[in-house]
Amino acid sequence: MKKLIEPLRRGELRERLFRIGVSLKGLDAALEIAAGAGLFFVSPASILRVVAFLTQDELAEDPRDLVANYLLHAAKHFSLRSEYFMALYLLSHGVIKLGLVGALLKNKLWAYPLAVVVFGAFIVYQLYRFTFTHAVGLIALSLFDAVVIWLVWLEYRALKRRL
Repeated sequence: MKKLIEPLRRGELRERLFRIGVSLKGLDAALEIAAGAGLFFVSPASILRVVAFLTQDELAEDPRDLVANYLLHAAKHFSLRSEYFMALYLLSHGVIKLGLVGALLKNKLWAYPLAVVVFGAFIVYQLYRFTFTHAVGLIALSLFDAVVIWLVWLEYRALKRRL
């Protein structure tokens, strides 16, 4: 009971934040893999029908709704080629992240600098994509990735000191 009341030591807090951040990256990776795999089994026409169904009430209420119109426009221009690209992108992105997350959670020393480089490359690509899409989600994801990179780096330094 006393241990629960005592404040966390700095190293314990760093390690907990590291594990939480990396675990969230793992969850994100699993969702990307599931979405990528799902895209191989769903036709662009089915995606358009689902998006139209999900946005119909919002558009009936406000025909100029920015988000609903954006989603509907994107679904109308979603081709089989873009679907396969997105599926392959999500699958490869998710598999790479999941592999790195597994290695990080097992404290594999080689994974720390590799994760910093790979997650940094993802940030660069996300910011590049932002210049075309202006999707705020890409900025949020990039900020989260930057925090995870910082936590990975702090944990790497601490792990190297212990060895």
